[in-house]
Amino acid sequence: MLSGGVRSLWALLFGFALLTLGNGLQGTLLGVRAAMEEFGPLVTGIVMAGYSLGLLAGSITTPALVSYVGHIRVFAALASVVSTAVLLLAVFVNPVWWFVMRFVAGMCISGLFIVAESWLNSVSTNQNRGRLLSVYMAITYACMGLGQLFLNLADPGGFELFIVVSALVSLALVPISLVRTAAPDITHPRAVAVADIYKGSPLAVIASFANGAGQAAFFSMGAVYATLSGFTVAETSVLMALPPLGVVVSQYPIGLLSDRYDRRLMLAVLSFVSAVIAAGCALATGRSEEAVILLFMLFGTLSLPLYSITLAHANDHLEPDQMLGASGKLILLYGVGAIVGPLLAGGAMRFVGAAGFAYYLCALYGLMGIYVVYRMYRRPEVVPVEDQGEFVLVAPRTTQVTAQAIAEEIVEAGAEAAAAGDGERENGDSQPAPAGEAR
Repeated sequence: MLSGGVRSLWALLFGFALLTLGNGLQGTLLGVRAAMEEFGPLVTGIVMAGYSLGLLAGSITTPALVSYVGHIRVFAALASVVSTAVLLLAVFVNPVWWFVMRFVAGMCISGLFIVAESWLNSVSTNQNRGRLLSVYMAITYACMGLGQLFLNLADPGGFELFIVVSALVSLALVPISLVRTAAPDITHPRAVAVADIYKGSPLAVIASFANGAGQAAFFSMGAVYATLSGFTVAETSVLMALPPLGVVVSQYPIGLLSDRYDRRLMLAVLSFVSAVIAAGCALATGRSEEAVILLFMLFGTLSLPLYSITLAHANDHLEPDQMLGASGKLILLYGVGAIVGPLLAGGAMRFVGAAGFAYYLCALYGLMGIYVVYRMYRRPEVVPVEDQGEFVLVAPRTTQVTAQAIAEEIVEAGAEAAAAGDGERENGDSQPAPAGEAR
């Protein structure tokens, strides 16, 4: 890649980092502040669900906006709107207003990441796309974790942290806007119906929805759970920071195991272990903050990669020309689950107390593990390891652009492997067969 391309690449990644830092801080800040304002868990769950609803709306509307006015204008407009929305959250503190602003913020954040990820995908090549995706995902999870620690910069009951979030999002506009590269196209792959995906892999459909319901609740309601459990602001920030940071460490071993063994077995084991850890967290609630923090870290480290394994499993059972279209549908299913998750977690906390959050996660991941075992019984045959696509870590807020880039990477890797296999067979055919052995 040329030096200009390298500068563009790092400018994009720096912009991503700032955007993710601000977005990571925003979710935890609102959870803590909602608990301080005594919104109640169920109402807070509804408020938090507005963000996921906005993410879905943004994924639908952004491509049309880009085609109408262009990437730079859309990115600048969305960054300005989300910065304003965050500041207005501090001005008017009530659930209805917060739901509206969370929806607006979610829609804009989705659009920002779609535009930025399109740029990132456009400067990558077939040779470096896989490495670039790995770096991008590592930066995403690391900044999600580090953003939580910004909660200690000021009192969550004031307005200063809202200004910090607004400033980070606004600053993200600078490096991305100054990138010297042609504006990329947002492609629309051939549509694939959910029924087609279900036919190829029912597990991928159900697990995508379940992962959305689990991960959205974890990130949006975790701070509410901590505040209601009596955690200090510093303890809450550490509680929410360690899980995504843990994924940066766990992604390689989990990905390696996922590529070597039946992905369904990995899904079942990690789901059941996550359920057990969540149950332990529920029992430790109100007894030991240190134990809860440790269990939270282990839960996030093991459960957050489940969605990545789900996408890899889906691609193993789809035709290459279906992968790009299916990626968008699976993101949609994840998004629907992300809307439902905070509502269910909030309802559980309302009727059971703070520990209801952990009991909800225990039930969700336990049921997902049971369903995985059922699918293993219904379809005992296993995809051969050599026919599996490569595991690529996916962030909880992945857009269709990155999902499609991952699918493209898998398709290209499969094509290269097939070409290499054909070459080996041709070379083998050119050699004389051993005596007494049929060719």
